[in-house]
Amino acid sequence: MTTRIDRRFAALKDEGRAALVTFTMAGDPDYDTSLAITKMLPKAGADVIELGMPFTDPMADGPAIQAAGVRALKSGQRMTKTLALVREFRKTDDATPIVLMGYFNPIYTYGVDRFLVDAKAGGVDGLIVVDLPPEEDEELCLPTLKAGLNFIRLATPTTDDKRLPTVLNNTSGFVYYVSIAGITGTAAPDASKVATAVLRIKRHTELPVAVGFGVRSAEQARAIAANADGVVVGSALVDELRKSLDNNGKAGPDTVKAVTDLVSVLAEGVRKARKVATAS
Repeated sequence: MTTRIDRRFAALKDEGRAALVTFTMAGDPDYDTSLAITKMLPKAGADVIELGMPFTDPMADGPAIQAAGVRALKSGQRMTKTLALVREFRKTDDATPIVLMGYFNPIYTYGVDRFLVDAKAGGVDGLIVVDLPPEEDEELCLPTLKAGLNFIRLATPTTDDKRLPTVLNNTSGFVYYVSIAGITGTAAPDASKVATAVLRIKRHTELPVAVGFGVRSAEQARAIAANADGVVVGSALVDELRKSLDNNGKAGPDTVKAVTDLVSVLAEGVRKARKVATAS
């Protein structure tokens, strides 16, 4: 069974370019603004959308995404509203893949079986759950795959060739390569090291490899896209959103545009990468 994620990466491979994968926090700074941003992302150039599931203890996230989660929770965002946001998005877009990203606790609290039924029915295509290692596949990964959703796993600079097959087992959709050891949004990736890492991962899998953590500019996106199948940008978009808020942390008149303008710039960088690569 193929998913929207599978179809999107296959189509982009035929085009000869990488995907731009965008991350925003569901419900940041409020439900309506978050929905408006999500609806605009494909038009701005996002090929795959990651939506963060707000959680009170986001241990792998840097300050920007932690703050986004706090804003979302403060505005009343819960799992029910995150799934509702996806359902609303699907009313006008049945093609763009949506991945929910976050931690196991909100899914566990909601109820795994109930969550998977509601996520599938609502139009979710895949999950990234950062605190469930392969040794815990029976908790969520295997039920997710059985439900017809992709389960996307993270590989890091410390995932060596001995560990990599274990990480890749039961992974589907794409592999998310974390280009920097540590928390999100704290350093810039080294394009040459990323290229080497992507090639190493591809020796173990035919899945697309998307690279994230630290990508903030069109030039960085272009450099990563020259070797990866996807470029993931999160903290930069969350920061841009934060800067557009008023003194009370509420959405301003330019909040949606601030995020989507940056997505457009990054998308242009990603698209230029393949043109350069194919011309040389």
